Amino acid sequence: MRVVVIGAGIVGASAARHLAEAGSDVHMVDTGGDGQATAAGAGIVFPYQLGDRPSGWEPLVAPALDHWAQVVDPFGAAAGVAAVGIVNVGPDGPDLRAVMTFLDALRERRGGVPLPDTEWLDTGVPARRFPPLRRDLAGIASPGVRRVDGRTLRDHLLALAEANGARRVTGAATLAAGADGVVVAVDGERLPADTVVAAAGAWSARLCEPVGLALPVVPVRGQVLHVDLPDGDTSGWPMIRAGERHYLLAFPGGRVVSGATHEPDAGFEHRATAGAVRHLLADALAVAPGLADATFAEVRVGFRPVSTDGLPVLGRVSRLPNLVVATGLGANGLTFGPSAGALAAELALGREPDVDLAAFRPDRTP
Repeated sequence: MRVVVIGAGIVGASAARHLAEAGSDVHMVDTGGDGQATAAGAGIVFPYQLGDRPSGWEPLVAPALDHWAQVVDPFGAAAGVAAVGIVNVGPDGPDLRAVMTFLDALRERRGGVPLPDTEWLDTGVPARRFPPLRRDLAGIASPGVRRVDGRTLRDHLLALAEANGARRVTGAATLAAGADGVVVAVDGERLPADTVVAAAGAWSARLCEPVGLALPVVPVRGQVLHVDLPDGDTSGWPMIRAGERHYLLAFPGGRVVSGATHEPDAGFEHRATAGAVRHLLADALAVAPGLADATFAEVRVGFRPVSTDGLPVLGRVSRLPNLVVATGLGANGLTFGPSAGALAAELALGREPDVDLAAFRPDRTP
């Protein structure tokens, strides 16, 4: 079977790897341009933040957890993966205690989805685990979060696909309607395919528009600030969450990231902005003043593929039977992307996954 996978982010790389290992003749097509969410993402795998999710996400949670535990975790450091946990921080008071109560209640109602235990950290303890933090902060620690270098994991999956015969093609893919389904061309030259997997992230709607498929996916720009600390081993530091949106995440070699902005009106403008840098620095230094002497390294800019109804887009297209679409994971691509790619591969192979994907149909009405 000849399969063309369009998009070489985390979803496309995972799909290509699984298809190649199943014996398919795989071509992986990507423009190699700027703004891919996988390359820009902070690197957080966080499947437990379910309290504010639409209930329709639940069918994908257990598969994502299982896929990480059974498939991705064994890659370990070679794929940039490490279990570091998370610490929610704040002053010891009603607000932080309410987070502890919420997490405990969430664990009780998750049913079959296992949630990790939480640990209360007295004032000053979080700073022992993440030294740049203020010493007057308490915290709630949970082991259930992984850190991943999205670029390294993506490249690892692509290398596995290539080791099993997949071929990479750099260029702009287009789709057109043919007699037997969709037809693929790369830079105007047709690329034969029995099945097509459209995993082009935030660009998926543009890709599918010529075949009359209006995907409910739009780009949301995110900017993530990177700084480098001059000394110390940061490899084992936990993720820090302060408030609803701000987080800090450390990588080996002194790298610390602060994120992230959420800019739904930016379109595909790939640029770092002064306002975002100011905002991300202010948030970081407010909880971690020890970062003030860090070296400014870079700002990564990416476009999250966000669905307009809040649910992922994953499934076959009923009137175009040789087209599978996998996108719309928003800010959770690194968490759900590997398993979404595996599910897309199953669909491309003509199999029926043991997951109810009805709510995620690409041709649904939002």
